[in-house]
This record gives sequence, C-alpha cells and structure tokens, in this order.
Amino acid sequence: MFRSLHMKLVLVLVILVISTMAVVGTFLINSISTQDTEDFISQMNDVFTPEFILTLERSLEGGAVTDVSQVIEAYSAQLGIDKNRMFFVLDGKSGAYLAGSDDSRGKSLRLSSNMLAALDGEVGQTIDRLSETFDIAVPLRNNNDEIVYIVGVSDNKAELEELNWNLLTILIRAIFFALVVAVLLSFLLSKTITTPVERLRDQATRIAAGDFGERAEVASTDEIGALTETFNEMAEALETTLREVDEERNKLDTLFKHMADGVVAFSSDGKLLHKNPAAEEMLGRELTGELSYADIFPNTSFRHEDLSEDGKFMELDYIAGSRILKMYLAPIMVGEGTQGVMAVLHDITAQQKLDQSRREFVANVSHELRTPLTNIKGYTETLIDGGDALDAETRKTFLDVVYNESDRMSRIVKDLLTLSRLDSSHMEMNMERMDIVGCARAAMQSMRLEAENQQITLSSDLPERLPEILGDKTRLEQVILNLVSNAVKYNRAGGSVTVSGGIIDKKVFIRVEDTGLGIPEEDIGRLFERFYRVDKARSRQRGGTGLGLAISKEIAEHHGGTITAESVYGTGSTFTLLLPIAEEENDD
Repeated sequence: MFRSLHMKLVLVLVILVISTMAVVGTFLINSISTQDTEDFISQMNDVFTPEFILTLERSLEGGAVTDVSQVIEAYSAQLGIDKNRMFFVLDGKSGAYLAGSDDSRGKSLRLSSNMLAALDGEVGQTIDRLSETFDIAVPLRNNNDEIVYIVGVSDNKAELEELNWNLLTILIRAIFFALVVAVLLSFLLSKTITTPVERLRDQATRIAAGDFGERAEVASTDEIGALTETFNEMAEALETTLREVDEERNKLDTLFKHMADGVVAFSSDGKLLHKNPAAEEMLGRELTGELSYADIFPNTSFRHEDLSEDGKFMELDYIAGSRILKMYLAPIMVGEGTQGVMAVLHDITAQQKLDQSRREFVANVSHELRTPLTNIKGYTETLIDGGDALDAETRKTFLDVVYNESDRMSRIVKDLLTLSRLDSSHMEMNMERMDIVGCARAAMQSMRLEAENQQITLSSDLPERLPEILGDKTRLEQVILNLVSNAVKYNRAGGSVTVSGGIIDKKVFIRVEDTGLGIPEEDIGRLFERFYRVDKARSRQRGGTGLGLAISKEIAEHHGGTITAESVYGTGSTFTLLLPIAEEENDD
C-alpha cells in the first residue's frame, strides 16, 4: 500500500496537517501578512489622492524629473519611506529608473505588474502576496495626455519577513518536541523520494554533458522506480538518435564542404548564412558574415515571389572575374514559409570555352577544306572548258595544282583522323623502353637535306645516351620531326637550328632552338591550338595544316610529358619536349 508514491505524499501531508506548528504558524503568518498588506494599501490610498496626483502632474511643467521627485519626497513621512520602502520615478515610455529615494535599489529595480499597468496608462495597485515586494505605480500625464513619468512606492517586505521570522521562532520554541518527531518522519520520508530523484538529476546532468555511459540505478518498484526505468530507456533512445543525427550531419558537412558546386545561403533579409569552400574559390574572395546578397552578387536581383514554394527556381548567368558561373536560386523552406534563398553555383567556364573551341574548330576545318576544294574546282573547270585549246605545258601545270591541293586535303584529313584517335584514346601506341636520342638523330637526318636547300645550319648538341623512357618510337620521332621541321621552315636564310638533350628533375628533354623570326608574345599561348597559325599566309605557302603542334602536344601528353615554347620575336624560338624516365625493372 505504502509503496505508491501517491500514498507517501498523502502520509507527508497528513503529518504536516496534524502538526500544530504548521497549522498555527500558517494562520498567524497569513494574518500578519494580510494586515501588513491592508496597511500598505490604506497608506498609499491616503497619499495618492486625485489632488496629489494633480499636484505631481503640474510639477511636470518644469520639465525636470527632480521637480517630481521633490514633490514626492515632501510626503516621505506619510508614505512611510525608510530603508525598506522607497519611492521611485520611472520613464513613461521605457520604464527606466530615473530618480528615487534609494538609487542603489532603484538601478536594479525590476518592472512589476503594477509598473507595466502604469506604462499602459492605468494605476497599478494590485498587491500580490507571493511577490517579493509591495508596490503601487501611478502614471503622470502632460498637457498632451502623454505619459511622461511613472511614480510609485516599493516595499521590499523586509519588515514583514522579520516579524514573521520572530513569530516563527516563538512557535518553534513552544512546540520543539513535537517538531522533532515531525522532522524525523519528514526526513526519513523525503529520503525515500529525493534519493532516486537526485540520481535521476545526476544522470540528466551527465546526459546533458554528452555522457551516455552510465544508467541510473533502479532502487524501488514504485512510481519513481518506474520513472527511473523509463528514464534509462529514454537515455538509450536519445543516445542512438543523437549518434544517428551526428552521423548524418557529418555526412552533410562533408558533402557540403567538398562538393564541386558552390553553395551560398542567405536569410530572408539577404544576410549571409552559410557558404562552402567551392563557392569562395569560384567567386575568388573570402565570404564573411558581414556580407549580404548585394555585396556578393552585385548587379543581380530577384523577387521572392519568383521563388515559389512548389520547387520553382531561377537561373542566372554570373561573371566572376575570368569565370563564367551558372547560378540557380531556390527558396529555403522552414515550416510553412520562405525563410531565405540558396544560390547554387556551377562553373561553366570550361564548357563555354569548349563550345567556343568547337565552333572555331568547325569554322577552321570548313575554311581549310574550302580553299583547296575551290582551287581544284577552278582549275578543273578551266581544263574542261579549255579542252584542246590548252597546250600540254599549261595542262600539266593545272594538273599539278590539282594534285598538290588534293594532297594537301589528304594531309588535313589524315591529321584530323590522328587527332580524333588521340582525343578518343583509340590511337594505338607501341610502348617500349627506348632511348629518345635515337629518335632525335633520325628526325635531324630526315630534315638535313631540306635545311641545306634553305641554307640553314642544322647542328646537334645531343649526348651519346639518355636514360630510357617508355614510349612509342614512331610517334615520338614524329613529334621531334615536326619541331625540327617547323624550326627549318620558319627560319631565315643563313640561320641555324640546334637540337640538344639532357635531364631536368628526373625527366629527359629534347630541345629544338632556332634563330628564325620568332613568335609574338601574344601568340605563344595559342601555338598548340588546332589550326592556329602565327603567319597564316606563310604557313599555307609552305604546306602547313596548322595541326602539327596540336598533334605533337597530344602525343606528348599521352606519354605523360609536355611540350613548352619560348620565343623572342625577331630573334628565335625554343621548343622543349619533356618526358618521364622509365622506372627501373626489377630482376625478380
């Protein structure tokens, strides 16, 4: 029967009710409190008459709070102002303390319900016995019926509490022996309740600190014991839930930080809420909390009405320095309303450049093929129309032109097919360990006669051997031959071409230097683009297709290497082929 928590509380209540001290003490204290309250109300009503309030409002004409304070201070005796009771003057709008009889208490004065009522224009005189103070608050209005000040009196109940304490002391002395029994019974009973509650409190403190390792001990089978078991189950469920939430949050944080697209979130008033590193990289600036939407994305705007709750979003193009960004704006939904906007940034710079390159490539291919086709058609029509009227020498000259233009078209198509295979990784490479010096010497030998015909000195500064590389001998010889051929073709009479080799940073290099016309600085960055020519007229005259360097670059990159160009316009150029050294083979 008495295992029930309810019955234990009933037992405590019976003991307290039976206790004479509780009955008598409560009655006397309540009577004294009632009498003190009535005395306070009566005293305040005797002073704060309509005439007195009118006098206070007239003192407002001076415009200083001290005038009002002096009027009230003149009635300090009637108001019973002492160390426990003070008068105050508050600001009629904010309720801030302005003046009073005790500034030390006034500065820490809290707005009571009576003071709040006075701020609303009513006289606050409701006495709450459970409050810490007795007070009354009266609003003072000016000629415009505006509340200027709040005046009133506040009593901290210290005198009443002292009186109650004295009475309680007398009662305790009078019924000491009866109280001893009651205290012992209350102590024993409270321990049965508070001990498990304290355990639950300690457990709750540990859980609040993130420690889920211990469980509260179940020491009884009553309601508190059942509560303890339920609390342990709740702690276990909470631990599992928090772990799952933390795991999901870590996943989202990792995704948010490392996703390729930039994400920037703003509040409904445009203030920055969140951003990820990708967004800062794309925008080329650090995003701090002081920035707003207008600061980060100037010259762009949107209306919240355009971002509907059904998932509709806006799509904008935004230029950030040298980057072209596609920006998607979507609403952030919290509850039933829009709380902000999220901007997702996608870098389309490479895509735009690729589209532009494709358009230029199609235009260049069309142009390169149209020129020989036009020549072939023109000379063929002349041969057809001229018939027997053309002499043999003229006919042969025209046919030579047709043949050369056809051969030129064949080279262009062949180079295009080579590039296509390289782009799609369908070019077959016969990879083997080899010495690149042999390819360089073979390329020089192929161009020696051409160099002599153009009065170009072709010299070698190659070592006897270089560390072996892993590559396709035919393709690499094609690359070096193209570099040497360009150096000879675009040189000047009496110039020179030097082919050298060596090792740089654990890589072998073949360098081709010439004393030709050189390349303008603004053209160096585009040398390896397809169909790009520095001197277009001279290139076509010498049979160039504009694809040689592009093919050479692709072949070098398929071997894990690079080709770089350096030039001083009017002095000469230097092209360097850099290839990685082959790894040493293990004997076993």
